[in-house]
Amino acid sequence: MRLGKKMGVVAAGAALALTLTACAGEGAGSDSGSSDGGDSAAEGGDLSVGVAMPTETSERWIADGNAVQSGLEEAGYGVDLQFAGDDIPTQTQQIDAMITGGVDALIIAAIDGTALTSQLEAAAAADIPVVSYDRLINGSEHVDFYVSFDNYKVGVAQATALLYGLGLTDQDGNPTDEEGPFNVELFAGSPDDNNATFFWNGAMDTLQPFLDSGALEVPSGQTEFDQAAILRWQQETAQKRMEDLITSTYSGDTELHGVLSPYDGLSRGIITALKGAGFGDTIEDGLPVVTGQDAEIASVKLIQDGVQQSTIFKDTRKLADQAVVATEAFLAGEEPEANDTETYDNGVKVVPSYLLEVDTVYADNITELLVDSGYWTQDEIDAGQAE
Repeated sequence: MRLGKKMGVVAAGAALALTLTACAGEGAGSDSGSSDGGDSAAEGGDLSVGVAMPTETSERWIADGNAVQSGLEEAGYGVDLQFAGDDIPTQTQQIDAMITGGVDALIIAAIDGTALTSQLEAAAAADIPVVSYDRLINGSEHVDFYVSFDNYKVGVAQATALLYGLGLTDQDGNPTDEEGPFNVELFAGSPDDNNATFFWNGAMDTLQPFLDSGALEVPSGQTEFDQAAILRWQQETAQKRMEDLITSTYSGDTELHGVLSPYDGLSRGIITALKGAGFGDTIEDGLPVVTGQDAEIASVKLIQDGVQQSTIFKDTRKLADQAVVATEAFLAGEEPEANDTETYDNGVKVVPSYLLEVDTVYADNITELLVDSGYWTQDEIDAGQAE
């Protein structure tokens, strides 16, 4: 077990109440580049935590970064929050600087889960505990804890939403009398993101019985992860792949009924391609059922308007809260509470993890899940952007 370097101060910090004041809506609206880590750490007292986030191109990661920072500061720690712009060398340099700058703990959401081995070795040498945030860091024994959502279940939920949208199951995944067949296409996340394979496996395990029975068909024949993967989760790449699929497979009389998409940014690119090809403007007038993830405000607006069918809501406020709790435990010389010690093998060790549950957002439960919980306001949803 690693111990904090300043135990007298740590014990006091660990005893402070943990109150997260940041909400995802506020975080998503931020347009700041990266926090001024030096000033924040100076104001936060003797202990500081480095927080490395992958990018600001997704409002989700801005929200995560802001929520983690707020939670840590409420707990009495200084914070060095950095966003890497989806650039691996930038993130490695940022983490190197955090270590040499003397942070007492690291919370890392990696761009590439295999690219931080030397940084983690340096952290271990400096007795700095590492919490892997939402994306598991692979290939290193120096990952001390992992906080995330149950990513296999995310994939199950996405596939269930697709099946429900096609009428093959009810919302709970129970089969109906509908037999199809329905034509679908499959998209996967970035191959350098460990979560992407969990999403894919959960989704494919759920869809496979319907593919086997013929109720679902994939006319393009692209049913392997490597064929469906979208590097760096880029919206433009997803749009281009969907356009290519339309040209190669759906330029004749073949109909497309649904698309499995693992992330809202990809979903919006897919929908842009479908609209551009004349598939319709809403699901009601012929647009295929398209799933998603992260409850990004632009996609929630599309769901409300009947354009995108669903998204998976991962309450990043709860994830940030858990990351702070785990970090406090390490700095107090304790073991964080784990609720999974078997699933997340990073190739060197099984990393103790704390997994959170998710919800599926449809048009009819937006208010219940997102507005009543304070994640987004109705005005923000109506505008399709955070205030």
